[in-house]
Amino acid sequence: MSARDEGSPQRRRAPVKLKRARRRKASSTRWLERQLNDPYVRAAREAGYRSRAAYKLIGLAEGAHILKPGQRVVDLGAAPGGWSQVAAQRVGKRGRVVAVDTTEIESIDGVTILTMDACAEDALEEIRAALGGPADLVMSDMAAPTTGHAATDRLRVSALCETALDIAEPLLAPGGCFLAKLRQGGDGALQVRLRQAFARVRNAKPPASRSDSAESYVLATGYRARH
Repeated sequence: MSARDEGSPQRRRAPVKLKRARRRKASSTRWLERQLNDPYVRAAREAGYRSRAAYKLIGLAEGAHILKPGQRVVDLGAAPGGWSQVAAQRVGKRGRVVAVDTTEIESIDGVTILTMDACAEDALEEIRAALGGPADLVMSDMAAPTTGHAATDRLRVSALCETALDIAEPLLAPGGCFLAKLRQGGDGALQVRLRQAFARVRNAKPPASRSDSAESYVLATGYRARH
């Protein structure tokens, strides 16, 4: 299934220009205009995805050939559920998707939702039980609020990525994959750790990532199981 089959973001439309409302800040007006003119926001709404982030995963999956029928997938920090929706479509009825978040997520067909802290003491046992076996892919689109200070923001996102990796390693099957958000430039120590644990590590920026965003994603494949 291609991105076009899942609600094409490619169709061009005349840009929307908003008038400045008396009680609305200029920054709010700019944000609204960007949302209204974003083809991925429109496509997500038309395709029934809960966020435009679904198209980030679609782009990453198609470029790296991950998310295959029958796989077991864990989606960390899954709310509102866009990535889990895509994963459930791709793995099909023979696969299994477990979405984990501290925020409640409305039910999604084909997805087991765990409302919990994935770092909690018994979390791994609950995730394993829900998966029914080792994971083929653990993915995370978690992001920390930005501060405007590039170095601080990079450290915050790297910390979340490292936390996701801490959770992923005990869950992954040999040869499994790990996908998580990073900021461009990454984290040297984290990259070293990934290269020690996986056969291949590469960074990617999917087409749905906004051009002015510093976000990137790290995809590690071929997990070398140590448990």
